[in-house]
Parts: sequence; C-alpha cells; structure tokens
Amino acid sequence: MWNELKSNFTSALVFFREFILFNFLLIIIILILVDTPSLSISLILILLFISLITLNLIGARRRKELNKIKDIITNISKNIYADPDEIILSRNLSGLEDAIKGMFEKAKSDIEYLKRLERIRTEFLANVSHELRTPIFTIQGYLETLLNGAINDKNVNLNFLEKANHHTINLSNLLNDLIDISMIESGEMRMSYRYFDVHPYMSQIIQELKPMAAEKSIELLYSFQADEKLQLFGDKNKLRQAFINLIQNAIKYTEHGKVEVIIEEEKKHGLILIKDTGIGIPEQDINRIFERFYRVDKARSKAVGGTGLGLAIVKHIIEAHGSKIDVKSKINEGSEFSFRLKK
Repeated sequence: MWNELKSNFTSALVFFREFILFNFLLIIIILILVDTPSLSISLILILLFISLITLNLIGARRRKELNKIKDIITNISKNIYADPDEIILSRNLSGLEDAIKGMFEKAKSDIEYLKRLERIRTEFLANVSHELRTPIFTIQGYLETLLNGAINDKNVNLNFLEKANHHTINLSNLLNDLIDISMIESGEMRMSYRYFDVHPYMSQIIQELKPMAAEKSIELLYSFQADEKLQLFGDKNKLRQAFINLIQNAIKYTEHGKVEVIIEEEKKHGLILIKDTGIGIPEQDINRIFERFYRVDKARSKAVGGTGLGLAIVKHIIEAHGSKIDVKSKINEGSEFSFRLKK
C-alpha cells in the first residue's frame, strides 16, 4: 500500500507546483476570512488532507495511463498488434492515441518495405549470380575443350573461339547493364539535359539498326510527323540507350512484318511511339516487363539474347526525364511502347 501511495505521489509530482500554489492561495483566503485561529488551523488541515487525497488520485490515474502507454509501445516493438484499432487509450488521451496509431502504421509500413527490399535484394543477387554463371561456365567449357586438343582441330577450333567470344560479349553487356542500373538506382547517374534536334538524332539511330532488321527480313520504318526543326529536352546519350534498347527488342521479338518508330508533335511535348508486329506480350505480364531480369518467355529470351536488364534501365531513364512509358500489346498482333519528352 505504502509503495503504491509513493508511486502515486511520484507520478503526481509533475503537478506539484500547481498544487502548492493552489493550496497557498486557499490558505491566504482562509486566514483573511476566518477570524478564529483554531478554526483557521482546522480548515487548513482539512484542506491539506483533501488536497493530498486528490493528489494521490491524480497520481494513480496518471500512473495507470503511463503504464498503459508503456505497454502499448512494448507491444508495438514486439509486433503483437496486427491492426492499429487494437491500440486504445482513454478518451482524454485521444490525441496521443492517434499519434501512436500513426507511429504504428509507419513502423509497420517501414518493416514491410525493408522486408520487400531484402526480398528484392535476395532475388537480384540470385539472378545476377545465375546470369553471370551461365556465360562464364560456357566460356570455360569452350576454352577447356580447346586446351584439351581441340585447338589443333581445324574443323572446330575457330567455331569454338567464335562462340567463346560471343559469350564474352554477352558477359560484357551484362556487366555494363549492371553498372548502369546500380548507378541509376543509387542516384549516382548524372544526367546532362539540353535541347537537341530530334529528327537527325533519330534518323541516325534508325540507320544504325536497319542492318539488324534486314537480317530478319523485317522493315524498320521511321515516321517523323512534326516540324523538322523540332527540339526536345533531355539527355541525348541516355535517351539513345533507351531508344536502341526499345527498337532492338521490337526487332528481336518480331518474326515478320515491321517495326515502326513514330515521332509526333504535341503542344508541349514530343510523343515517341515504337510499334511492332511481333509476338506480343500477355496482359498479365505487361506490368512486370520492366522488372530486373523478368522475362515473359525465358526460353525464347535466351534464344534472342539480352541481359534481362534493358527494360528496367529504359524505365529509369524515361522516368528521370519526368515521363512515363506506356505499353499496349496483343498476343500475335504486336506491341506499342510510347512516352513523351518536353519541348
């Protein structure tokens, strides 16, 4: 009992200054209004007794509320609560209750975000190790075969060297893409924005990629539906990387027909469209094609080549220009990628 009283008075010490002031004022009033000394002393003692009881009750209530708050914070740290509505305080602490609920929701969101980051990191490392292991083991296999005697076999030595060289190129492309996406996602990629003449810029890219389309007997068309002096605002080098990736993908996944690059002029933007008559993308995969290492058809993706990072890099580059890349696609009819750049 005494320990409880001591705890109550300790909890009420925060009001001790107000308690002294209030009682001091009442004692002065009693001394002024009551002439009889014995009566004054009796009233003062009664006042002090009532004040001590009141102070004890206030301390008990405050201690109860503080313990409740401590229990709630402990439960939050132990992830006991599943829902913020499980956090309940007294009515006079409704403001604090709302603040704790907000803290709980943020902590829960932060934990989920960290778990998601850890999952993405684990998946990323697994994908990277797999993507690196494949060309390294293949190159190793060809070189070991050559060292074991095939180097002297004119029927296979040149073929094996060409295949090993092809895989070293793939490995180099993968490492370059890994460096690019690491710099982008860490915020270390520096952009050099300036206005540039889009027509000659795009014409050059199209000319560079026409041989790739010709190898598959696919038409690579370029339609410039704007003022020839149209200038767009962006990083030419980074945009070139995005354009080449999108056009190469369109060629890779188109077996017959055409790939068309269209530039249209709008009031405040230039609209860039890249269309193909390829195999298309299933609707359920459209939202995932920009994920790192995500492949709609893994077997086909390996056949046509690529690092699995290209579209992820494209998405980051376009978003760095304050734009968004949109995708429309129908199976066996083709796909359309589009985005806007500021004029």
